[in-house]
Amino acid sequence: MKKIIVLILICLLFAGCGKYNQNDIINSLDKKINERSYDLEGNLEIVNNDEVYNYDIKVSYKKPDNYKVNLLNKANNHEQIILKNSEGIFVVTPALNKSFKFQSDWPYNNSQIYLLQSLINDIKADEKREFKELDKEYLFRTNVNYPNNRKLVKQDIKLDKNLKFKEVKVKDENNTPLMTMKFKDIDYSPTFKKNYFDLDTVMDKNKVTEKETMKLQDSIYPLVLPSGTKLSNEEKVTKTGGERVILTFEGEKPFLLVEETANVFDEFTVVPANGEPFILQDSIGVLGENSLNWTSGGIEYYMVSDVLNQDELIEIASSISSLPTMK
Repeated sequence: MKKIIVLILICLLFAGCGKYNQNDIINSLDKKINERSYDLEGNLEIVNNDEVYNYDIKVSYKKPDNYKVNLLNKANNHEQIILKNSEGIFVVTPALNKSFKFQSDWPYNNSQIYLLQSLINDIKADEKREFKELDKEYLFRTNVNYPNNRKLVKQDIKLDKNLKFKEVKVKDENNTPLMTMKFKDIDYSPTFKKNYFDLDTVMDKNKVTEKETMKLQDSIYPLVLPSGTKLSNEEKVTKTGGERVILTFEGEKPFLLVEETANVFDEFTVVPANGEPFILQDSIGVLGENSLNWTSGGIEYYMVSDVLNQDELIEIASSISSLPTMK
C-alpha cells in the first residue's frame, strides 16, 4: 500500500507522469526553435481546385537569419530554391539559370507552413488557439496570416508525445485542407559547410548544362474570368529563342496576360523582382501589387492589371492549369 502511494506522489510530482500542458509545450518549442539552427525534410501538398501538387521539401536554417528552402515538384522534377542570406532574398530556378532577387521581409511577413519559427509564432500569437491532447499526439489549432491568399484562415499543427512536429494542415473557412506539410525528419544540430548559404554555391550545385529551344503550340486561356471581362485580342510574335503570345482582356476588370517560352540564360543571371515570393500551383512566382509572374511547364507567364487586386490575380492565374503542347 505504501508503495502505491509513493508511486502516485511521484506521478503527481512530475506533472502527470510525463504529460505536458500546452504552456509547457509552447515554452519548450519556443526555446528549442529560436535558440538553435535546424535542418528538416518533408512533403508539401498544395490543392488547387481539383489539382493536387506535391513537393519534396528541404529546409535549412542557420541562426540568426539564414534560410535555404529547396522545393522539388514531384510530378516534373522542377526545382526551385528560396534563399535568404546577408545579401538579400532570392528565388533560384536552376533550370533557367536565373534567380529573382527580392526586397522583402520574407519569411517574417506572413505564415510559412514549412518553417518552424513561423509555426511557433502562430501558436503564440493566437490567444484564442485551441489545444487538444489526443491518444498519440498533441494538436494546436490556430489562425494563420496569409495576406496574399485569403482562402487560408486556420491551421492544425500536430506533434507527437515527444514534441516532434508531425503534420500541419492549412485550411479554408469550410475546414477543407488546401496545404499539408508532413515532416519526415528534423535535425536540431546540423553542420553546414562554409558558404552553404551563398548564392554562388547554390547555383554551382544546381548548374544546368543543357538548353532546349521550345515553341508555343497553342495559347493557354484562363478558365476563370471576372464578370464582364472577355478576351479582346490575341497576338503571337517571334522572340529570340522562342515565341510570345500577348492576350488582352477587356471589360469591367481588364488585364494583360503574356505567355512566352522561357529562355535558359547562358550565364547565371539575377533579376530584380518587385513583389513577394509566392507559391502558385507548381511554381514559385513573383506577386506584386498589380502583377503576377511565374514559370510552369517551360512557359513564363506575366499578368498585369490596373484594377485587379491580388486575390483576383491569383484566382485567374490558378485557373491556368493546362499545359501547352511543346514541339
